[in-house]
Amino acid sequence: MARSGFNRKSRLATLTMVLAAEAADIDIVWSLKGSIAGLQHHRGITHSFVGVPFIAGAVWGLVYLIHRFRQRRQPMRTIKGPPVRWGFLYFCAFLAALSHLLLDYTTAYGIRLFEPFNFRWYSWDIVFIVEPLMLIALVAGLVLPGFFGLISAEIGERRKGPRGRVAAIVALLCVVVIWGVRDYQHRRALSAMNSFLYNGATPARVAAYPYMVNPFQWHGVVETSDFFETLPVNSRVPQVSPEEGILYYKPPETDVLGAAKASYFGRVYLDWAAFPYARQQRLEGDGGAYLVNFIDLRYAYPSRGQRAPLGGFVLLSPDLHVLAEGMNSSRPPALENAEVSPGGR
Repeated sequence: MARSGFNRKSRLATLTMVLAAEAADIDIVWSLKGSIAGLQHHRGITHSFVGVPFIAGAVWGLVYLIHRFRQRRQPMRTIKGPPVRWGFLYFCAFLAALSHLLLDYTTAYGIRLFEPFNFRWYSWDIVFIVEPLMLIALVAGLVLPGFFGLISAEIGERRKGPRGRVAAIVALLCVVVIWGVRDYQHRRALSAMNSFLYNGATPARVAAYPYMVNPFQWHGVVETSDFFETLPVNSRVPQVSPEEGILYYKPPETDVLGAAKASYFGRVYLDWAAFPYARQQRLEGDGGAYLVNFIDLRYAYPSRGQRAPLGGFVLLSPDLHVLAEGMNSSRPPALENAEVSPGGR
């Protein structure tokens, strides 16, 4: 973004935009208090429209301090480039902070855009968390101008001013094109899923989540009154493949499940998960303790088997007091061999 022209308007524009584009992830410090707190506060206030002006202001202040420090060590008259325009730099920081929200919104994880007034999660669900085609376009937009600059220097051509504006604009346009293709294919996948009956049941809710690279392959999740089903969807045709689906029948509500869902982890997880699924089991050799496993079916891709990421657990005593809880990454070693992901058909 900085190379697309903003760095020609003011010195320090690139530094400001890079810092502001990353600053929202400062909420990772909540993970120091544990995996549950990390999940609860990730992509919260720092990732909301309310937080953007403050994020931009904090970055602007940091850049100002860096500038003052550099001034003391290197007088202004020895620094080449456009003048520093502080009002414009705040605008750059604001725009870069918004870009972070946009990028997070395009993924399946989601974002709380209107916190603290509305804690609802929003997600576009069109690109994978790591999208290789986007990375290739963006890296090329950064690297190729330097490569061609070396060639120009070899043949004696000299250019003044920052390089790479055309390449940066082309790279950003490539990202927009990728989003456009992904969005179109995503809508085709959802349309196909909504026109299908699942074991004779009409879907109450459907969603399609992307794979890496292939814009036509989707991980479909369906909810009916009695079960969930995950299944592959081909948006090119479009075609739904129920014969390859996995059924997750909704278990009856029990006191065990109720206690697990009412726990600290249970409340946080159910607030975040798009398609939460929980199943209980009784452990042998632990005095009859109960283990309740949680999983979000949007991450239960078939290729991931029984260890879908971002799942969790609650361990309950026979009288339903919480003994341990958290994400699977914090699962005690004694529970490693216990079922991590709720089973399906």
